[in-house]
Formats: sequence, structure tokens, C-alpha cells
Amino acid sequence: MPPDFDTIGSHSAAGVGKKTLPPGAPAISAQNVGKWFGEGDARTVAVNGASFDLHFGEMLFIVGPSGSGKTTLLSIISGILKPNEGSVIVNGQDIWRLDKDDLADFRLNTIGFVFQDYHLFPRLTTAENVAIPLILKKESWSRALAEANKYLEIVGLKERAELPPVKLSGGEQQRVAIARAMVSHPSILILDEPTASLDGDTGKKILAFVHDQVLNEKTCILIVTHDTRIFEFADRIMYMEDGKITGFDKGTI
Repeated sequence: MPPDFDTIGSHSAAGVGKKTLPPGAPAISAQNVGKWFGEGDARTVAVNGASFDLHFGEMLFIVGPSGSGKTTLLSIISGILKPNEGSVIVNGQDIWRLDKDDLADFRLNTIGFVFQDYHLFPRLTTAENVAIPLILKKESWSRALAEANKYLEIVGLKERAELPPVKLSGGEQQRVAIARAMVSHPSILILDEPTASLDGDTGKKILAFVHDQVLNEKTCILIVTHDTRIFEFADRIMYMEDGKITGFDKGTI
């Protein structure tokens, strides 16, 4: 019997974010994005005039000290946190002009988000956790589980499908979170500190897997990280400090 997902909730998918872009158009174009909290003397600026493009087939790292605005910018790009100013065009749509239901559809159809602490549901099996995006898109329970198991095999966890997350190592939980992000075929994969709790070898294996299995001409990947050990996987590195983008480096891929 499938679990009750009513508490997770989402507006059903309706194709938001699936526009055909002209050749060479960026997957993401952020222009003069600003976000602050509070007013007057208590105002704290988290993101200050951020502008950048990210193209399909590209893996971009966002790097900077704690409190520099990296995760806030990720939340704005992914449709979680509304900016105070500026625009965010994703797949040809100004996402912050969408109404609430269409914004939920955008997140479901376009973004695969891997959170730093994984956000796995402890009472569900590994396979059920991976199936959640498909259930939210109104897939049948049997098809959702079949797809979940296929992606668990891709990430090397086929034999762990029936286990709860608590029975998995940190690296295995990270791979489950990536499988869940991949299962609905999003065009944009966003990872927040994907190697923060992993040893160096495991972290590199995770990034190598994401680069080889996810990145192609129809997808792009945006990663926030402090981990210099994985810089070798970036196509470009974008630096932030005090809410501002301070520069770019080319990666080594």
C-alpha cells in the first residue's frame, strides 16, 4: 500500500518550465537580483545585484565564505525564496512573475534539488523516497516505484531499495537524494554543499557520477560548495562575497 503523500503536497504538473528555447539561450539568466531581510537600520542584505547566466551542458560552482549569499541565491533561482528586486529567467520564463500554482509546477518539473542534509523521509523506504517526485506528478504507484528502482540501480543502490534511510551511510543517503532529484528528468540540478559530510574520495565519486550521468546538452548543474577538493569538476566557478558576485574562474573539465 503506498504511503499518504498529502502532507508533502504540490499542484499537479502542467508543463510549466518546458518551453523551447532559441539556440544558445541560457538555461538560467539572473539579472540584478537583490534580496534583503528587515528594514531601516535592521536591514541585512543577503544578495546584492547578482547577475549571471548558466547554459545547458554546463556545471557552475558558486563559492564564497559562509554568509556570502550563496544559498540565498540558490533558493531564489530554484523558486523557493522571492527576491526583492531583479529578474530570474529559467527555461525562458520569468519565474517570479508566475502565480503560486505555476511556481509549484515549475519547481516540480524543472528543478531537481539536492539539499545539504538530504531531506529524506525516515518512515519511507529508500525506493519510496526516490519515488516522491513522480507521485507528486500523479504517476501510478507501481510506475513510480519501478522508476525509483531504476535510478537506485544507476546510483549503485539497487540492493538498498527496501531499507529506511537510517540504515544507509552518509554517502549512500547523498546518492539517494541525487536519485530522487534525477528521477523526474529535471533540466536543472541544484546541489547545496553536496560533499560537506563526505570524505574526499566519496565526495569525488559523487561529483564524478553527477557529471557523467546527469550533465548533457539538455541539462545544467548549479552547485554551492566550500570544498576545494571538487573544484576540478567545475566548468566555471563563480565567487561571491558580502552578497555580491566578485568574479569567475574557468574550471578544469
